[in-house]
Amino acid sequence: MSPWQFLPAGYLFTVLIETPILLAGLSPAHPWRRRLFAGIWLTACTYPVVILTFPVLFARRAVYLAVAETFAPVAECALFWAAFYPGRRSGGASLRRDLATIIIANLASFGIGEIAWRILS
Repeated sequence: MSPWQFLPAGYLFTVLIETPILLAGLSPAHPWRRRLFAGIWLTACTYPVVILTFPVLFARRAVYLAVAETFAPVAECALFWAAFYPGRRSGGASLRRDLATIIIANLASFGIGEIAWRILS
């Protein structure tokens, strides 16, 4: 299966794993609709890079995984901070909770994805 063929199913799989974690874990300062939006939007921003670009740049799977699984949560945390904490250098406990939740969601989708990949291959 080509990366372009895998993209829609992989994106949906990732959103289905990460969004419930974001709904439950993001700060109560964010309305439910913003949390839901974050689950769809953050993955939409990083997933194409992870699936379409990084495999071309990094032939060794271990290097690809290290780069991709560092890039995704860092980029998503930066996007979330820029979008929902504009003009503030810090957001206190609320921001720390949000960033930790984004990292946990990414770790969960990575872990479950790895298990699925090993079962299916």
